[in-house]
Amino acid sequence: MARRTQAERTAGTRAALVAAARPLFATKGYAGVGTDELATAAGVTRGALYHQFGGKEGLFAAVYEELSAEIVEQLGGHRSPGSGAADPLVAVRASIDAWLAVCARPDVHRIVLLEAPAALGYAQWREIGRRHGVGLVEDVVADLVASGLIRAQPATPLAHVLIGALEEAALYAARAEPADRDRATAEARTALLTLVEGLAGGRS
Repeated sequence: MARRTQAERTAGTRAALVAAARPLFATKGYAGVGTDELATAAGVTRGALYHQFGGKEGLFAAVYEELSAEIVEQLGGHRSPGSGAADPLVAVRASIDAWLAVCARPDVHRIVLLEAPAALGYAQWREIGRRHGVGLVEDVVADLVASGLIRAQPATPLAHVLIGALEEAALYAARAEPADRDRATAEARTALLTLVEGLAGGRS
């Protein structure tokens, strides 16, 4: 059996740490997990954790990055304005529902919405999330422009504005008390639909 290369060993160690850290961060939060516990769960040394990620914050950032990429991949399946939908707004509404649904997942709710802003700082939290989401939202904006539902304009600035609205809507629902979360999610959904339909000239 061929020996693994250094690059393969490094990739394996990083993957093991991220895989072990994700459920721990999701259940205990950032502050509730120590580096010893993270290393033990991954089957590596504490030194390996520091070597690969520089510490707990770097590992948490990698977990958040992985989750952000998964969210965008999942939402990409709901982005269908350009895939033959008879009414692009129907597809946008479905994407909003999919976004709010994925944000209600326990791991996304805890890691992405509640823990990441404090653990990484607002700027890094926003930067990672937007790096993954801007392209997807730009495509939606381009589809709406192409369909004539909104006036022609650069997609990137509007995409950033819409991502801000999506993030704040998800945070509004996430920060509600558990008993009120369904109501808060419905309110956030209404607000997002009002915004999108306003851009489209008030269509409903």
